[in-house]
Amino acid sequence: MASNNQDLPEATVQNVLDQDTLKWVFVGGKGGVGKTTCSSILGILLSQVRSSVLIISTDPAHNLSDAFQQRFTKSPTLVNGFSNLYAMEIDPTVEKEDTLSSDGMDDFLSDLTNAIPGIDEAMSFAEMLKLVQTMDYSVIVFDTAPTGHTLRLLQFPSTLEKGLAKVMSLKSRFGGVLSQMTRLFGVDEEFGEAAILGKLEGMKDVIEEVNRQFKDPDLTTFVCVCIPEFLSLYETERLVQELAKFEIDTHNIIINQVIFDEEVVESKLLKARMRMQQKYLDQFYMLYDDFNITKLPLLPQEVCGVEALKGFSHHFITPYEPSLARGSVEELENRVAALKEQLKDAEAELEKVRKGKQKT
Repeated sequence: MASNNQDLPEATVQNVLDQDTLKWVFVGGKGGVGKTTCSSILGILLSQVRSSVLIISTDPAHNLSDAFQQRFTKSPTLVNGFSNLYAMEIDPTVEKEDTLSSDGMDDFLSDLTNAIPGIDEAMSFAEMLKLVQTMDYSVIVFDTAPTGHTLRLLQFPSTLEKGLAKVMSLKSRFGGVLSQMTRLFGVDEEFGEAAILGKLEGMKDVIEEVNRQFKDPDLTTFVCVCIPEFLSLYETERLVQELAKFEIDTHNIIINQVIFDEEVVESKLLKARMRMQQKYLDQFYMLYDDFNITKLPLLPQEVCGVEALKGFSHHFITPYEPSLARGSVEELENRVAALKEQLKDAEAELEKVRKGKQKT
């Protein structure tokens, strides 16, 4: 089976931890696959080898606070129990009054700028990146929104560059008209055409630098998180192809919620799920034989709180091994013991039913 191939890359995220040049680590994938847990644990592991780490959630349905059981805001907050790990939650989908028109800008000019698709989100993202860059963190981990939003977020640098070029061309063609419009609508000079152009131009250097860094495999990598099911496999393939189109490096896949063939699995449902998962696991190894693929076990409980996250982080750097090998003496003994226990419970239940019938 492909997964047993000794030539495959290491099945951990150790390569990400060892790459000390990394500045940006994106964690993304389909909704509900465990992205926040994975980005939180990556942040914890990186904090052990880096001077300072910031985890940023760009998912509007913020779960970072839930994962660490601590309230985070749009400002970096030190995570409880750490001296160098920070977290913040931002929403790139902002209202326009939070960006351009917060300066009191006229609706006409604001609408003109917002006619450029995605410009609001792009400018908000740029402002956040500008802020983050001044804080000088060693590495920044992005806990991203589901795939579609993530791909838009990665397009923001080029969206802003196009937006700036469009506005500049409008200025050269209609500069006089825009100036007359601002005067006609009674907009002060500091809130008019110059304010729009100034704000965009002020971001140009930041955006160009971020664009360059995102496309540099020494500085940026993307960790794909998925589960062994068809839709998640499909979404991961789409994500990997889009990342290649954006020239963003990706060589790690985390497969979460894997049911391992261990201990006593007698449930027909679990056995069916295991067979289904194995089919998709084989496909993952066939499609991504040059990726570091990390498999994480499905747990009976949620991973919440710093201690639980730290405990589960072990599986990110040491491949998970089932506690008992199927068919071993110990596993067979356990299975026999479990069957005896089930028989005992069934006999007790039968006795209870018989007594109930006798009473009636």
